[in-house]
Formats: sequence, structure tokens, C-alpha cells
Amino acid sequence: MKNNNDILSRAEENYLKEIFHLSGKEKDKVSTNALAERLDTKASSITDMLQKLKAKKLVAYQKYKGCSLTGSGEKVALHIIRKHRLWETFLVNKLSFGWDEVHAVAEELEHIRSKKLIDSIDQFLGFPKFDPHGDPIPDKDGNINYQESKIKLSDTSVKSIVEVVSVNEDSLALLKYLDEIGLRLGSEIEIYSRVPYDESIQVSIDCGDSISLSKKVTENIGVRFKSKMTNK
Repeated sequence: MKNNNDILSRAEENYLKEIFHLSGKEKDKVSTNALAERLDTKASSITDMLQKLKAKKLVAYQKYKGCSLTGSGEKVALHIIRKHRLWETFLVNKLSFGWDEVHAVAEELEHIRSKKLIDSIDQFLGFPKFDPHGDPIPDKDGNINYQESKIKLSDTSVKSIVEVVSVNEDSLALLKYLDEIGLRLGSEIEIYSRVPYDESIQVSIDCGDSISLSKKVTENIGVRFKSKMTNK
């Protein structure tokens, strides 16, 4: 007998993945409006799909009360995310793609059904824990380890030294900009000052020249605190 993962359409898989992302680590309920905005589709279409996924016991859904993944739905979502992030890692590490090039390609490859292929790629890559953007890769059993000490660069204190551990992969323009300024995973950032008016910060990246980063940029960069700056 086929399981739910065998009979899902690409659209159904995308819905489950996006519900997982929107619910966050706390597994909050996701509104139809939030899902419609994320998928750039009409609320009526969202409702129709949620009813289908509910019938397959992959989503818990009540009108006007939002939706959440069932245990089975979460298992499917994690498998899709695992495939996506392993493909991104493979493309960057083995085929020399840029981190701004891989998301769209992985969106296509994540729907390949062969579990043997994905497990073989995982082994070939040395069982990586994080993808090229710093997002955790679920293991073959669906376990996912978040970077608990990670905070947004926008939330860090002035006179701190932090290490970049993740970036938001959804914005191609952001990834290209980060390439231009030389910011990548593992970069060390010294935070000199913050402008109260627009909350931009003055920083240096890997001991380079001082530059200004807007709040729009810093909200999409995850960092880990390393130390306080000493007076030089």
C-alpha cells in the first residue's frame, strides 16, 4: 500500500513545506492569509488545498482558526526540506554553484522521490548538518537540530563581535549583495555603532573597512555572539 508521501502532488508537498516554515520552532498555527502571502495565491485556493490535506490526515485545519501539520504531515515536510537542503549543499560543494543560484534549482530537485538517492548524497557529502545558508539539514529519521544560540544581527549589541551562522535564502538580491560585500558563513563581524533613526549599524567584516548595513539586511542574517570588543 502506498503511503501519503507516494501520492502527493508537487503542490501538496509545497504546501506542507511552507506550513512547516511558517509555524516555526514553536509549531504555531498558520493563518490562511499568511500561507496565501507566502505562496502568492488566493485565499480561496488555500482553503481548498487545506481541505484536501486534511482529508489525507496531513494537516489539522479549522476555518478561521488556521492550520497546523499533523505528525504525518510534519514527517513529509521534513523529508522535503531534507532533500532541498542536501541538494543545495551538493550544488555548492560539489558543482561550484553560488549560494544565490541554488534555491530555485533545489526547488525542482526536492520533488525527486528516490530515498536511496538522497541517502547516498547525504553519505557522499559526509552527512552535513547545515546547508550553504546555515539552515539545519534534517537527518534521515526527520530529526532537526536548530542553532539555539543564533540571533538576528539586527538584535545584537553595539561593541560586540559575532560570527555569521545563517542567511535568509529567500532573497536572491540579498545573497548577491552579501557576495559583493564579502559576507559569508563564518565571517566575523565587529559592530561599532547603531543609528537610532533607521537602526542601521556600522560594522567591519573580517577586519575589513567599516561599512553600513541597513536593518533590512541585518534582520536576514543569523549570528552567534563571540565576544565583546576591546578598546584599541
